[in-house]
Amino acid sequence: MPFVNIHITRDGVSKEQKQQLISGVTRLLEEVLQKSPALTHIIITETDTDNWGVGGEQVTEMRKRK
Repeated sequence: MPFVNIHITRDGVSKEQKQQLISGVTRLLEEVLQKSPALTHIIITETDTDNWGVGGEQVTEMRKRK
């Protein structure tokens, strides 16, 4: 029973894009590892950019500079 947790920042990812992630990862596990889609669990966790850091800095601040 595969269990996949995808962490992304909460910044405008659409419902349709999330569905594409769920179906795509499920299909990949079926193709590569022969895992049953009926037993494959995908969880998408969204995190505010204030709560995500890279290189010692909040993603919010990094994106402000771009």
